[in-house]
Amino acid sequence: MKIHNFKELQVWQKAMELVVFVYQLTGNFPREEKLGLISQIQRCAISIPSNIAEGCGRVSDKEFKHFISIAMGSSFELETQLILAFKFGYLSEEQLTTFDQMIKPVQKMSFGLYNSLQK
Repeated sequence: MKIHNFKELQVWQKAMELVVFVYQLTGNFPREEKLGLISQIQRCAISIPSNIAEGCGRVSDKEFKHFISIAMGSSFELETQLILAFKFGYLSEEQLTTFDQMIKPVQKMSFGLYNSLQK
């Protein structure tokens, strides 16, 4: 077992930046989405760095992998929800592109971290 400091992980840092960006985006959504899409999007975004951090606090790499897997799932769920928000007209193409440029590295790093824990 090794101790992982989540604050030092680049994937966690980038995921935290993503959460801030997502909150800024959803601040411009229609009020009627407050209990629907906004809530779901924000929960998904927060889930990514939260699960990375929780995994770091687990006693085995197997448990850590499980939480990285959850974080990866949340990232793809978040991506789907923001594509829907774009289709509903809540996001511009530029905002979606910026989001895409932020989420892809988080997904790739999460996958890399997951694979490194298999060894």
